[in-house]
Amino acid sequence: MLATKKTKEKKKAKEDFDIDIKEMAEAGLQFGHRTSRTNPKMKRYMSGVKNNVSIIDLEKTAEEFKKTLEFIKKLVSENKVLLLVGTKIQTKGLVKEIAEECDLPYVNEKWIGGTITNFATIKKRIEYFKDLKELTNYTKKERAKIDKEIRDLEIKFGGIKKLENIPDVVFVMDMRKNDLAIREAKRKKISVIGIADTNINPELVDYLIPANDDAISSVKYILEKVKEVILKAKVK
Repeated sequence: MLATKKTKEKKKAKEDFDIDIKEMAEAGLQFGHRTSRTNPKMKRYMSGVKNNVSIIDLEKTAEEFKKTLEFIKKLVSENKVLLLVGTKIQTKGLVKEIAEECDLPYVNEKWIGGTITNFATIKKRIEYFKDLKELTNYTKKERAKIDKEIRDLEIKFGGIKKLENIPDVVFVMDMRKNDLAIREAKRKKISVIGIADTNINPELVDYLIPANDDAISSVKYILEKVKEVILKAKVK
């Protein structure tokens, strides 16, 4: 009887995330890549093909998404750090917006090699960037040069300037484009969450969301759900 109660409570917790198949379809999560680019390991998350385009099974997406949200909820409740990574032109603005609303570190421009595996060096660059922003005693001629350097460093390190240590988990929006972030996380034994499109090996990450990683509507739907979970967990 106790086991049945626990099963019901677990099921209810997952239902609370309000993952709706119809809403996912409207956001275009189901549209993968052309069949010629399909990774064989993603076939178990597909429902078929339409016009030579692989179609993702949204029932399976919902199932995996709930597991991922459960993990994120636990992560936040334990005050652990989640790093968002998304550098595609069409979604990098959204990544920055959601990260700032949730007070999360993020990378939405180029991933700097060593961000995780050589964090001590990256940390020194971040401190230099912070010190540079506080400088006031310089000439007009020096100002233009310093301001340009600040802008360049803001692009590279602005999203991670609050990081004191390497993150506990990395959430990658574009697993192919940001494969280096995944490799660095794995080398440091950091858990990875990833949006897995049909051209990706889903086994590269610990928690996946089988979905379209190109369309802004798809990524927005996913990140909005993540935001809801994070903000609710922080209130509690």
